[in-house]
Amino acid sequence: MASAMKYYYDLLSPPARALWIALKLAKTPFEECPVALRKKEQLSDEYKSINRFQKVPALVDGSFHLSESLAMVRYLADTKQLTEQLYPKSIQDRARIDEYLEWQHFNLKLPCNLYFRDGWLFPINGITPKPKPEELENYINNVDNSLELLERFWLNQNFLTGSHLTVADLFSSSDIEQLKLCQYTVDEQKFPKVAKWLDRVRDASQPYHDKAYAFLQRKSKVTAQSKL
Repeated sequence: MASAMKYYYDLLSPPARALWIALKLAKTPFEECPVALRKKEQLSDEYKSINRFQKVPALVDGSFHLSESLAMVRYLADTKQLTEQLYPKSIQDRARIDEYLEWQHFNLKLPCNLYFRDGWLFPINGITPKPKPEELENYINNVDNSLELLERFWLNQNFLTGSHLTVADLFSSSDIEQLKLCQYTVDEQKFPKVAKWLDRVRDASQPYHDKAYAFLQRKSKVTAQSKL
């Protein structure tokens, strides 16, 4: 009997969290292998043998190793370990999701990640100085501009590429929700479609959504209280 596929992740990582939810929704059997980024477990020699880039997530299926989350999505779909709803077989439906995932890499993921990394993560860990007010404002403006594009081009339906939840929704919502650690919340007045879409993603990915985001929610509350 083949050994279970292993998934290495930290739920504090947006792509790792999104794919963990997808695996749970698809009821894919896998061995959970947590990697604590805050303890720098990804930098160990042992983990380097699993993912040469020493990042999460990582997927190990027998002797086959994968280190990029979107490559994992396609592999899991092609090996029938994801539901067709999350990532369909239909060439055109899949292309629509791929179109969005290509678009969001620079138009949503990048500004969210830069704000999270340079505006919060690096400064709080003493890697870089605290950003100046004008630098922080620039990070926020870039995220707001991205949400405006998301609102205008992609949210004229319930979910990003149609009427139901797909991996596109899981990955993009995870990038946005990560900004709660920076005390950034989506302005419901400026971005009503985005706010309602985030609620729909949350509801459609239960009961796993709340578990996946539990640590992030606790961490964001601690950060907020430390600023009082």
